[in-house]
Amino acid sequence: MNGKIIRKNPKSMPQPVGNYTHITRVPRDAELMVTSGQIGVDMEGNVPSDFNEQVSNTFTNIRKILESEELHANHIIKVNIWATEEIDWEYFDAKWELLFGNEYPAMTIAYITELGLPELKIEIELWCAKV
Repeated sequence: MNGKIIRKNPKSMPQPVGNYTHITRVPRDAELMVTSGQIGVDMEGNVPSDFNEQVSNTFTNIRKILESEELHANHIIKVNIWATEEIDWEYFDAKWELLFGNEYPAMTIAYITELGLPELKIEIELWCAKV
């Protein structure tokens, strides 16, 4: 394997049902970084009650945490998403596309009854690799 992250969808598998990649291969010499779940809190510590506003804040926080480590979307190898409400996929995918373009990481999504604080409706954890 060469020294870069490779994303692929095997021809023997069904196509992904969303904007993700079935397999993300990371070279042996990559530095691995994992974030805590990013949530929809703003810089003043406020969590809006609207789900899409939380999504927007969450993606803002994702961009900030990536920048803090000089990472970009192409360094993200795996995303875990937990939501307590049905995701508005049109809105979510617009934010997703702004972050990733069409170079999608591996992804898992789960709907759960609650997150760490009762006002939270979405949390997104990133696994990143820097070659």
